Amino acid sequence: MDYINNPNLNLTTVSRDCFTEDIQVDQSSSNKQHFIEANTIETTLEELKSDHIIPVYIKDNETLISQAEFIESTIEIAREHYGPGNVLEPILRVSHPMKGRVPEARNKSAMDLLEHEKTLYYERLAFIIEVPSIKGFVGGNELSLTIGGVKSYSYDNFYGKKGTDEHFKIFIGFKNTVCTNMCVWSDGFVSDLKVKSLAHLRTHIRSMIQNYNSDMHLEALSKFTNYNLSERQFATIIGKCRMYHHLPLELKKKTPTLLLGDTQISAVCRAFYRDSNFASSKTGEISLWNLYNLFTGANKSSYIDSFLDRAENSFSLLSHIQSGLENKTTSWYLT
Repeated sequence: MDYINNPNLNLTTVSRDCFTEDIQVDQSSSNKQHFIEANTIETTLEELKSDHIIPVYIKDNETLISQAEFIESTIEIAREHYGPGNVLEPILRVSHPMKGRVPEARNKSAMDLLEHEKTLYYERLAFIIEVPSIKGFVGGNELSLTIGGVKSYSYDNFYGKKGTDEHFKIFIGFKNTVCTNMCVWSDGFVSDLKVKSLAHLRTHIRSMIQNYNSDMHLEALSKFTNYNLSERQFATIIGKCRMYHHLPLELKKKTPTLLLGDTQISAVCRAFYRDSNFASSKTGEISLWNLYNLFTGANKSSYIDSFLDRAENSFSLLSHIQSGLENKTTSWYLT
């Protein structure tokens, strides 16, 4: 094992290949770079708890699970599992504000409303919680274990009553600390979690964390560094990605799914030449690891609803391409 002392962080990292063991971290909050950008603003857990109203079911006026309860439960379970000193404060992004006013201010003009007469909650929330005591190194990039989730009230039936299914997305994976790209794979992602209570939600979060294998995930990511694509192969993949959404239904059913849209694929093309961390080499070659990061970087422009699904899909698609190169089998995206 190599022992690397970092006086700036006042900690010792113990590394083995692309894996590292648990360490104590002298930090209090996660990296403030945006992990998602499109149509979102940053907020805090304190603001969420004090300033945002909680939607209720119409039939019985009982509250849905609040976004703050979702985040606090995830933090608590993460600290139980990894230790309170190893879990940083969450970073929150919200979108789609739902504004209202108290009944006594119903006849006021908007410009005359006082602050206490306004109500607000955001329909969609995404958050991440970093566990920097668990790290990995892939392709020269430091990765930090990250847990998080998405809550969109747009999937819930407000016309029901307490006990009606409430919908969440939860994940555990890695964040590339160079660029805050999220590395999500299927073994650490629940895309449509339906629960009937907060206790039910907590059970699923705990199960996901306990069953997640960080070493296996890092090993899968590290395989991307073993393969390089020529500029021609990159162009073929990009062309097929643009074609995918227009395929006849029967052919699309036989083809590995692509969730990124034209906007994201265009961003991948731009980044192929310009990205400061993952652009192609002077010869036009690009490693699968760098291409994967171009995909996850482009995914930052996705809306909250589709962000995690597209993150996991990017891993699945690049794994499909990597498997084809490794086993010398035919991939539609490379032919």
